[in-house]
Amino acid sequence: MFRNIMVHIPSERPVRPVIDVAVALTLARRAHLDAVAIGYESMGAVGMMVGGVGAAVAAMVGAEQERAMERANAAISVFEVEAKLAEIPYRTRALAAIPAEAGETISALARLYDLSVVLQPESSFSSYDNAIPQEILFNSGGPMLMVPYIHKGPIDTQHVGIAWDGSRLAARAVRDAMPFLTAAKAVTVIAVNRQDAGEVSSDQLVRHLARRGIRARVQRLTADRGIVHGSILSIAAESNIGLLVMGGFGHSRLQERILGGVTRGIFESMTVPVLMSH
Repeated sequence: MFRNIMVHIPSERPVRPVIDVAVALTLARRAHLDAVAIGYESMGAVGMMVGGVGAAVAAMVGAEQERAMERANAAISVFEVEAKLAEIPYRTRALAAIPAEAGETISALARLYDLSVVLQPESSFSSYDNAIPQEILFNSGGPMLMVPYIHKGPIDTQHVGIAWDGSRLAARAVRDAMPFLTAAKAVTVIAVNRQDAGEVSSDQLVRHLARRGIRARVQRLTADRGIVHGSILSIAAESNIGLLVMGGFGHSRLQERILGGVTRGIFESMTVPVLMSH
């Protein structure tokens, strides 16, 4: 059950998509919602703090922290208006942090929640907020619901799609998405480039879901490796899928988190909300 939800409210990007989804989801699930916004401190101010001395440097650093908090509080204030109108139980937290520490901070916070709601990164818009979803996906230890930046209104979970490849991460995502799957009117298992035999075939997944009272159908397709994510999104659009469930793939190299190809494609091109687990 999603009874304890966290939403990241961007301080440098539009906030309506995640606020609308998080508030509506909290209301529908009779859950509690905590909103977190981070104002980013200038790296120049951090450099002065490391290399400088004296009251003037301290004053400049303090002023930068204050501006960062103002940006975070401004984002939180928009959320509070909607949360109060919806009459949901909520709390807020505004933080100031340098970009290098922001992802670690919010990922640690997200570990205490059943679900984290975040906004899709937007490559055409330079913002430290863009890095937050990737950090939460890999470091929170829980499911992440990513909302497209073009999304409007609440989330539609009547038809849920599962991107299934039989992997551990896909299985984790299915388990994490059970509250959505059990309440959905339709579930489609999307099997891309699979021979679909063995213990973790899409047909076996359908049988497993049936034991939970979930009726699902399988849709199979073949796609070139570089356009797998596009094929998944095309099926979502054609079938009127309102929520996509998938594992979030990636690996660690020199402390840098690198997204897997399909996951990166979904991050960049998603058209419906996506629940990801890693």
